[in-house]
Amino acid sequence: MSVLAAPSFTAGLVMSLSLIMAIGPQNAHVIRTGLQRRHLWLTVATCAVADIVLIAVGVAGLAQLGGLSDKLHGALIGAGILFLLVYGYQAARRFWYGPAAPQVPAIGTPAAQPTSALQAVGAALAFSWLNPHAWLDTAVLIGTASLAWGAQQPIFGLGAATGSVVWFLLLGGAAFWLGRRLNSLKVWRALDGLVALMMWGTAAALFISLFE
Repeated sequence: MSVLAAPSFTAGLVMSLSLIMAIGPQNAHVIRTGLQRRHLWLTVATCAVADIVLIAVGVAGLAQLGGLSDKLHGALIGAGILFLLVYGYQAARRFWYGPAAPQVPAIGTPAAQPTSALQAVGAALAFSWLNPHAWLDTAVLIGTASLAWGAQQPIFGLGAATGSVVWFLLLGGAAFWLGRRLNSLKVWRALDGLVALMMWGTAAALFISLFE
């Protein structure tokens, strides 16, 4: 209980939540998975563990090394741009031609075109680790901020990791709750259109950042 009440734990928790709440590619993927109810909690767990790994890397290593090297930073941005362009294209196709499975399956019935557990884990890891913003927010920013807490650095990291777990549980639960109530082709096409625009917009912003 004393650890949970420590100022460093609270600071890590608040910082983690403030960074992760923006609806980026990772959160959008969790939302879509929740609406479809396909391996939602496996996706939530994978995203949370992926973030915890990045936080641990930042707190234990990158913060003390001064952040990512220019080459690694550039490579991450390049991989992220490619991934976002491809995923945005797929979402745009679903928006234009209509989703393959527009309706949310009834409770207790299998979803159309089921995705395997391994594919669900791979997709969640891709959205978590091929996103340069995730590396910058978790590994670099949280890792650097943890230095200010000295001996309390591990507790700060624990707070940040807890914030990630809490957020993904809440996001997954909200998406699942909505998924039981949304059963409209128009809703799914609108979601895909927004996802495509967001993915391409993020890719454009990352490309521009290479020249700044």
